Amino acid sequence: QVQLVESGGGLVRTGDSLRLSCAASGRTFSNYNMGWFRQAPGKERECVAAISRGGGTTTYVDPVKGRFTISRDNARNTVYLQMNSLKPEDTAVYYCAATATYILTTTTSRWDYWGQGTQVTVSS
Repeated sequence: QVQLVESGGGLVRTGDSLRLSCAASGRTFSNYNMGWFRQAPGKERECVAAISRGGGTTTYVDPVKGRFTISRDNARNTVYLQMNSLKPEDTAVYYCAATATYILTTTTSRWDYWGQGTQVTVSS
């Protein structure tokens, strides 16, 4: 089992920045690809960003490219999501997730472990 705990969400204004953190415990962190997902009311959960085990490969959903950056610190068992130039449409619950798949995937059903989520609200 992998336990994931997110932090860093909050209420911000358009154009502000936030940094989400996700602390992992339970199994060897570097064995897992890590991802950040979000789910807005009435919408499906989507993968915002994902990062490979060693951090050398990342992928982003188009609406956040150039604004969000995912990173990881395997020594600290932590993955981060730096969110800049936030927009009201970024408002959602953000979840951290881990997957043991060989290939980095953004398919929600392929992710094995999930955090409890942290709310991000961007006011206009």
